[in-house]
This record gives sequence, structure tokens and C-alpha cells, in this order.
Amino acid sequence: MVIDKGRMSVADLAKMTGVSEVTIRQDLNLLEKESYLRRTHGFAVPLDSEDVETRMMNNFALKRELASFAASLVLPGETVFIENGSSNALLARTLAEQPDITIITVSSYIAHLLKEMPAEVILLGGIYQKKSESMVGPLTRQYIQQVHFSKAFIGIDGWQAATGFTGRDMMRADVVNAVLEKECEAIALSDSSKFGVTHAYPLGPMTKFSRVITDDGLAAEQQAQLERSGLKVNIVKRP
Repeated sequence: MVIDKGRMSVADLAKMTGVSEVTIRQDLNLLEKESYLRRTHGFAVPLDSEDVETRMMNNFALKRELASFAASLVLPGETVFIENGSSNALLARTLAEQPDITIITVSSYIAHLLKEMPAEVILLGGIYQKKSESMVGPLTRQYIQQVHFSKAFIGIDGWQAATGFTGRDMMRADVVNAVLEKECEAIALSDSSKFGVTHAYPLGPMTKFSRVITDDGLAAEQQAQLERSGLKVNIVKRP
């Protein structure tokens, strides 16, 4: 049920199975321990959930700190591209409080999140990928070529020294690569859990990125490898 629905609340699972919420929580703890699913606040989600809100709730305080640091790099009057992902959504929400910032995104989730905020938002079109609430495909690539921005904040799914940055979704990786073809400062924004992991689709080459923002869970050797690749690494302390 969790895999089919994308996420299920403890209350709904208790109702559907006819047992108490206490029992459901115990069962979910066991299933999480055995790597069948992941627990978030009041919900069970698949291990690789594409749901932005679900991912945002995982390590929320840390992602808020990462977003806050990333926002400090954006100057008044700048136009920035913000890709999909939970840390990026929090970054967009922080930046959108400034009326002189223009945010370009392919994420309909981010656009909806900012609908009451003063910043100008440009949502690029394309094929609507329902699970990730993101636009993908050749139309999106064309739209990216028609707009200009000084910084691009990119979500990653994995990084290894041998492979560089990688993504787990081919269509979204293609959108990122279209952004990286632009003349802009590309910044990877991610918590440290993605480092040391490899996925199928390359984001890059690495030389297209200029900076990484992550937390102090990043191993010292990984930081050294990133810096040897020419990237500036900003470490944010875990709250």
C-alpha cells in the first residue's frame, strides 16, 4: 500500500487494517529497520519517494539550514534558476520573500508554494512528471535555452569521485544538463547522505559546477576530492 500510494498515514493504515495506531507504529519501525520503507512525521513512505513534501519532512531542520545558507549567496535583483527537490523548495520559499528576486523553476510544486509571495516566479513548461511535480522533456530544454539566470541551484541524488554528480531519473537529469549548458554559476545543494551514492544518469561534467553546499556529515576525504575537482565546498553545521 505504501509503495502503491506514495505515502500512507499511520491513522489510515490503522483504519484499513483494523489495529491500533500503536501497533502500526511498531510495525512500521520494524519495516523501516529491515529497509522496506521509511518513516516520516505520521507517515510511511517508500525508500525512494519522489514526493517533494515527503522528502522535505525528512531532515527538515537540516534542509532549512542548507536553504538559509544558499539564500545568503543570492544578491538583491538577481535572477536564479531553482531546480526540483526538497532543499531547493525551502530555498525558493526563503528567497521569494524578497520582491526584487526573480525565480525560474521547472517545479510546479515550487511555483505553487510561492503563489502568495512577493518574488516574481517563472515556471517553465514541458511534460508534467506527476510524481516529482516537475516539468521535463525536449520542450523544457527549449524553454531553458530561452531564459537567462546568474545562478542555478541543482538537487543531486548521488556523487562519487569516479562518476561525479548523478541523478536517478533520466528525464530530470536531462533538464539539469540543459541548465548546466548555460553560462551561470551552478551550485549543488544537498545533504551529505547523497555523497558516496551512485545513480545511473550523469549530471555534469563536474567542471560545470562551481560550488557544493552540504552539511558536516560529509567525509573529510570526500570534501578533499570535491575541492581537488575545483569546487568550492560550503559546510553547514547540523542543527
